[in-house]
Amino acid sequence: MNWLFVICGAAVGAPLRYLTDRAVQSRHDALFPWGTFLVNVTASLLLGLLTGAALAGAASSSVQLLLGTGLCGALSTYSTFSYETLRLAEQGAGRYALLNMAASLAAGVGAAYVGVTVARAAWG
Repeated sequence: MNWLFVICGAAVGAPLRYLTDRAVQSRHDALFPWGTFLVNVTASLLLGLLTGAALAGAASSSVQLLLGTGLCGALSTYSTFSYETLRLAEQGAGRYALLNMAASLAAGVGAAYVGVTVARAAWG
């Protein structure tokens, strides 16, 4: 039964990632991969909220599988982040590549921290 929760979450997360990325990139004619950046930071925030809720006993293992492993796992994308960063470097946009790496790491960890903090305040 657990695998069904993961599949259902991923069935929402993957199209949401794709559609969000396309919508953001179509509005920003920029070299920087804003769409991937946004979905990764959003997934980090959601996973932080879920982690905080789970630590407080407010999220069951089924919810963790559905939203954490399924939705957030499919919403976030390390492979696309890596590819886009490499593509930036190969196109001679080394500064953008470094910015993408540093900003993604800082914003992702920061968003997860904010999510856990908010969840602790709500359920803690």
